[in-house]
Amino acid sequence: LKNWELAARNIAKVANGPKIIVEKSTLPVRTAHSMRKVLMANDRGIDFQVLSNPEFLAEGTAMTDLAKPDRVLIGGMTTPEGNKAIEALVKVYEHWVPSANIITTNLWSSELSKLVANAFLAQRISSINSISELCEATGADVQEVGRAIGKDTRIGKRFLNASVGFGGSCFQKDILNLVYLCESFGLKEVAEYWDQVVKINDHQKLRFARKMIRSMFNTISGKKITLLGFAFKKDTGDTRETAAVYVAKHLLAERAKVTIYDPKVEHEEIVRDFSYYKALTPGKEFKECVTVAEDPYEAVKGSHAIAIMTEWDAFKTYDYEKMYQSMAKPAFVFDGRLILDHKKLLDIGFIVYAIGKPYGVKYKNMDDLRFE
Repeated sequence: LKNWELAARNIAKVANGPKIIVEKSTLPVRTAHSMRKVLMANDRGIDFQVLSNPEFLAEGTAMTDLAKPDRVLIGGMTTPEGNKAIEALVKVYEHWVPSANIITTNLWSSELSKLVANAFLAQRISSINSISELCEATGADVQEVGRAIGKDTRIGKRFLNASVGFGGSCFQKDILNLVYLCESFGLKEVAEYWDQVVKINDHQKLRFARKMIRSMFNTISGKKITLLGFAFKKDTGDTRETAAVYVAKHLLAERAKVTIYDPKVEHEEIVRDFSYYKALTPGKEFKECVTVAEDPYEAVKGSHAIAIMTEWDAFKTYDYEKMYQSMAKPAFVFDGRLILDHKKLLDIGFIVYAIGKPYGVKYKNMDDLRFE
């Protein structure tokens, strides 16, 4: 938070006349108000108007999101000067954004809306991920459930794809920001509600790793496990809060040998992440625990299991028959992104586990459930 204050003080120092300051970053609610206080403390009587104009850009599609936004949000002071500042920024956006897609609010509504938008998206992911565990227990298929409820126009189909868990720089940070905000206002129950979204996400990553261990005869010590994908989602090299590093941490704690292949993430970034997230086995160096491969087929040679950690489109096209032939037997596939053809994998000979799929349930009908 010190950065915005330093920036504001520097602007106040060098400004030679009235200015409109646009806050783009996701910051705690009321930061813009505090920023204006710093700016207005200048001793030259210069007026500053601070606007909140949060970005709604997604990794991998940022340029498209900027060129064709579904909405632009601008918040400012509800004063004549504040309204003039808002209108000035509206006119900038109207060069390429339809007026109907430009929303104006007060400062605090704009700042809070950004946090709430990310919280709601993360909530949907944690909601379907929680149902994926129930599906595995009952014999339901989470993709069928997601498709069925997504047809309800009140719900919609977006963000209903179950997975090993969400990552990225925004969702968890913004939810925890929201939790802190609620706690600071004494809203204990509200804070606990939103904190549960993060807890479900952590639980999903942990149970995926535990499922791998249980499936592989309750021991993975000394076994090579290949993680396909390390970025938090496809079409980006961003690894912040990636589910892969947390799953790897759980596997390393059970003395597995982890190999990682990702088509975009650099070797050095993976090394840094294992250090930053404290994912390595205590007392061990990276090279003793983890191997980063340059080729997917080399990565799986001698592996006991493949785990799909990122939904890269290329992963759907690999020759899994060829991979199977080079792996230790029995060979396992753990699909944490639901992108592979599971029937084809089973026909090849793989033992398959996938998030929210009823592969551990044997039944002829719903009155005859038998669990492995």
